Amino acid sequence: MNPFEQKPKKSYMDLMKNWKGIEAKPYDKLEADPYTKARIILMNGIEVEAALFGHNFHRHCEDNDLRREIALCRRMEQMQQKHVNWLSPSNETTLELTIGYEQLAVDLTAWLAMHEPDEYSKACMDFALLEDFDHLYRYANLLKIDEDIPAHKLTRDTIEFTPGRPTIAHHRHPSDAVRMPRNAKTADIRTTLGAMILTAAEQQTMNFYMNLGNTVPEGAGRDLYQEIGMVEEEHVTHYGALLDPTLTWLENLLLHEYQECYLYYSFYETEVDRYVKKIWEEHFEQEVLHLHMAVDLLKKYEGTEWREVIPDGEFPELLKFQPTKDYVREVLASQVTLTAENEEFADIDDIPSDYHFFAWNEHINGRTQDVPSHRVINEAIKKDGEDYRFEDAESAVPALRDRKEDNTKLGRKQGIESGVPRKREREAVMA
Repeated sequence: MNPFEQKPKKSYMDLMKNWKGIEAKPYDKLEADPYTKARIILMNGIEVEAALFGHNFHRHCEDNDLRREIALCRRMEQMQQKHVNWLSPSNETTLELTIGYEQLAVDLTAWLAMHEPDEYSKACMDFALLEDFDHLYRYANLLKIDEDIPAHKLTRDTIEFTPGRPTIAHHRHPSDAVRMPRNAKTADIRTTLGAMILTAAEQQTMNFYMNLGNTVPEGAGRDLYQEIGMVEEEHVTHYGALLDPTLTWLENLLLHEYQECYLYYSFYETEVDRYVKKIWEEHFEQEVLHLHMAVDLLKKYEGTEWREVIPDGEFPELLKFQPTKDYVREVLASQVTLTAENEEFADIDDIPSDYHFFAWNEHINGRTQDVPSHRVINEAIKKDGEDYRFEDAESAVPALRDRKEDNTKLGRKQGIESGVPRKREREAVMA
């Protein structure tokens, strides 16, 4: 599929919906496929990114003729966002929806990493993957405490609930969230799409916690949203840094529209809910129109052909949500003790003992017993005698197998054994 070769079937006015047209029938939270939920959460985030990007473009553009052009596109993007976001039912609690957000983060990141040709971008994905995986575990324990719902019932056993890199170790100096950008015009399109998709997805999660975290009842759970919300800020910086800062606004607009075409077409092909599938089809048709508009604007205002930005318009392998348990286990076993050192990643034992990570992490966390992500697990253990988990097998990391004691040192303190060989030890054995 090459969306540049698709001719828009309708005009803007024909594609614009009235109020009845954007009414959405919410899914049944007990019956909906977990990956239908994941697709809805992601496309909501993608459309929010489109709106935010469009408004920032508007604010940095001096030409009112161009601003009128992008205003038309942005209005339709906003209607798409409402259409998608209103698929979420009102009886789905914040915590239940949070499980969907974190499952999306894990399975989306894992799938993209498995298909990522750029070694550095893949390393960035693997690194953040283990953190979202731990967030999922923490929220699942909170769900069990507060609502007595085992999270695996919501996800239908498609994902495991077990510790990742402990959240207490995620709090790094802000300078260590900055990564090396990739060149969008020379990189594989999968690399460009991966960075854009994950930036939008993590941004949506960050915004979700920013705006709804304070609706959670006072206590460890409410504080957990604050803590993980701050990690999501790190992740938005982390993935946003991979984006190409040399692109013009119109080149970025072209990539945004291409990305939306790719995702809507991917989900149209894989959606199992017929009602939602029809929405993906309608939105793809709208995005083809937006893409051709972006092509025309790029040519008109900058004299640039679309092929100078996206040399081959053919979609790469379509994005398909599926269980990624084995891949997550492999990454967990090999990278649980990694931290960030400037733009790179290193084992916690391999960075200087006076590196600013340690002072920053100690300052932010204060007393370990006060850290929300740790308090939630302690409350779960106190209530049920052990934490909540759903595993196909025991953890790939021996140091994380104890269900009656939360590990607060792994990946954060030096000299702590994980129970799996470190990278340098594996290389020595192979040699």
